[in-house]
Amino acid sequence: MDLAEALRRRRMVRHYTGAAVAPDDVERIVAAGLSGPSAGWAQGVSVVTVTEPKRLAAIATACGEDDWVARGFDAWLSTAGAHLVICLEPEVYRSRYAAADKDPTVLERVPWWWVDGGAALMAMLLAAVDAGLAAGFHGGHAADPIRPILGIPDGVVVLGIVTVGHAAPDRRSGSLAAGPRSGRIHREHW
Repeated sequence: MDLAEALRRRRMVRHYTGAAVAPDDVERIVAAGLSGPSAGWAQGVSVVTVTEPKRLAAIATACGEDDWVARGFDAWLSTAGAHLVICLEPEVYRSRYAAADKDPTVLERVPWWWVDGGAALMAMLLAAVDAGLAAGFHGGHAADPIRPILGIPDGVVVLGIVTVGHAAPDRRSGSLAAGPRSGRIHREHW
């Protein structure tokens, strides 16, 4: 599949069949995420892969899936075949940018771990499409309860969970009705 096709087919899926994801597919998707850019070659993005059904269910419960379903949505996290938890290690970047060839004040203007994490996220979403799978993203703003389930240490930031699996019929997001926002491309000047 070429990049244009993968970008066209990529969407956030929030309902899966519950079928397992092949281990080789999980490994390829994670490898794609970790092959993305790394500011200063800090390599401060890590991924926790979860495929065991009981742990997937525990993560779904910890992230409030019962409330999600009670609001009228389909079960999401519990139906994915895999969770790829993107973790960021800001201290790895701070250490790298303290080296003689870097400027540590750069991190005050642009915390590069967020940029690298976003690049890893997009690479994983596209790799899932390339593997013929569906993927979604559950933001880290609601993922703190998974830390003890996965043994994520203090100081590591959970960017979020890439859910991967075989898509089940789901509803399109109401947000899409607004269509693309105009005025996002500026040529030569704002």
